[in-house]
Amino acid sequence: MQPEQEPREGEPLKLRERAYASFTERLLAREIKPGQFVTQRELVAMTGFPLGAIRELIPRLEAEGLIKTVPQRGMQVAHVDLNLIRNAFQFRLFLEKEATALYAQNATDAEIAEQRARHEAIVARAEAGGDDKLIEDAEEVDRLMHEAIIDHLDNEIVSQAFRVTWLKIRLIRQYETRIHNSIIVPVMQDHLAIIAAIETRDPARASEAMAAHIGNARTRAMQY
Repeated sequence: MQPEQEPREGEPLKLRERAYASFTERLLAREIKPGQFVTQRELVAMTGFPLGAIRELIPRLEAEGLIKTVPQRGMQVAHVDLNLIRNAFQFRLFLEKEATALYAQNATDAEIAEQRARHEAIVARAEAGGDDKLIEDAEEVDRLMHEAIIDHLDNEIVSQAFRVTWLKIRLIRQYETRIHNSIIVPVMQDHLAIIAAIETRDPARASEAMAAHIGNARTRAMQY
């Protein structure tokens, strides 16, 4: 793939966003591996974006903890270790407990019903023996519920911080506990317990259900 042309005036921000998306897609596709050392020019080759865009991208990746500069060795992609697992899940707990409490108070009945229907459909497919798209669809339903709860806060800073953390959670799942057939039903049941608590409109109960779910996910991650 040939690198894209340098952006015209008014395009740099868009190009940086596209370069970021390219980096994260390749990270999740394992084309860029956690713990790998990379140079700027290697990132140009991997992402297909020009050197100027990569240079502007690197401070964001460093700020988000996706790469770090190692003296005398260069840039290292974040790797999955116990420290990353602990930090990512602790951050999720801080954000999502409060967000779930508020979601229980303010989400519409229709929104909650849609969440329940999505999860029950995944459970039904899993219990029927599964299919080729089950894991992919389960991961999407998982993401959509957590994002809906966070985005309900209508706080761009929180939503962006959550998405960075969710990317790290996906890395943890990919290399440690990626959703697979044996845990789809337990994960969906955790979610259905959260939804049931939300349906009661009791913020404390909903918050506790979310905390239990995050705790279960953290335990699975720590076991691998």
